[in-house]
Amino acid sequence: MSLLSLQNVIKKFGGLTAVNDVSFTVDEQSVVGLIGPNGAGKTTVFNLITGNYAPLSGTVTFRGQVINGQKPYKIVQQGIARTFQNIRLFQQMSLLENVLAGRHCRMHAGLFASMFCLPWQQREEKSAVERAMQELAFVGLDAGYDNEAGNLSYGNQRLLEIARALATDPKLIILDEPAGGMNDQETAALTELIAAIQKRGITVLLIEHDMNLVMNICQKLVVLEYGAKIAEGTPEEIKSNPKVIEAYLGTSDDE
Repeated sequence: MSLLSLQNVIKKFGGLTAVNDVSFTVDEQSVVGLIGPNGAGKTTVFNLITGNYAPLSGTVTFRGQVINGQKPYKIVQQGIARTFQNIRLFQQMSLLENVLAGRHCRMHAGLFASMFCLPWQQREEKSAVERAMQELAFVGLDAGYDNEAGNLSYGNQRLLEIARALATDPKLIILDEPAGGMNDQETAALTELIAAIQKRGITVLLIEHDMNLVMNICQKLVVLEYGAKIAEGTPEEIKSNPKVIEAYLGTSDDE
């Protein structure tokens, strides 16, 4: 069953068409890769899904509801979480505090309850801390929960972003180049982590330039070039698609 659907989505910036009539679906509990050369419009598509941009036309549907133009926090509450191509952490805050920031969207205590430390607010806070620690353990960072995020290696900062996204209780997690800056060992561990996320019943949509990773973990790939979809299919189908080969490798006429 389809969890996310984009239908004929268009986004322009001035005279530039960044996303040109793009349609694709993401099935529940699948791992789907959105790939293409630099400047193909991949991150713009992510921003349209997560509410950072509103489409000029077309629809973005999640769990049967059109979410076009909704505020990002509303979309998170509906069950879509994301990480970013450029890491966005609270560098001076602890790992635990960073993950708790993600959990905040599922908490209900207001200013009054927090000021007076009402019993139910304390229980909610304790539960949030427990959940944040569970997500840190899931990505292998629980031992250093009280360390500052800025002291982590680049690869571990990416894992911390994933833990923060998971703390929001997503149905769909969107990963923007999660293997960027990782070495081969870290990338192999990330592949296992994405498989573990899928086993939790969470759907994964990712942008990634590491072709070994996407070919090994994705059930479907969607390929963009110059803002338009040029191919969609299984990894095996995409590897042999002439349009994809031309987009990534060029043709003999280009020599």
